[in-house]
Amino acid sequence: MVRFEDGEAILEGLQEIAKKEEIRAAVLFVLGGIKKGRFVVGPQRDDEMPPKPLWREIDESNEVVATGTIFWQGEEPKVHMHCAFGKRDAVKMGCLRADTETFLVLEVVIMEIKGINAVRELDPASGLALLKL
Repeated sequence: MVRFEDGEAILEGLQEIAKKEEIRAAVLFVLGGIKKGRFVVGPQRDDEMPPKPLWREIDESNEVVATGTIFWQGEEPKVHMHCAFGKRDAVKMGCLRADTETFLVLEVVIMEIKGINAVRELDPASGLALLKL
């Protein structure tokens, strides 16, 4: 279990925990608040390879619920997290990728996966670090 406090970086914090605890593979369950972040809502054009990400931003407090994974790419843990963000009647969803900041509190359940050999490797066709089992 991890509790992020107001203003703490989410993605960077999860990467630090994975390094410190030597977590090579895990699933994440997230709920709480976010006040800053950049996320991708899909490719700019369908079927374009490599895909060019279509970016959106969180720039005020939002509720967030998410699920994700941690797998390593080379010497670094990589967090892949898809989130639903909500404020008032507006709901957004996407892949959280950068500039993250907690609002008030964010709770993360990290469930480590043992006994598998899974890593992220750069896929030349897509330009993305995809899961390899």
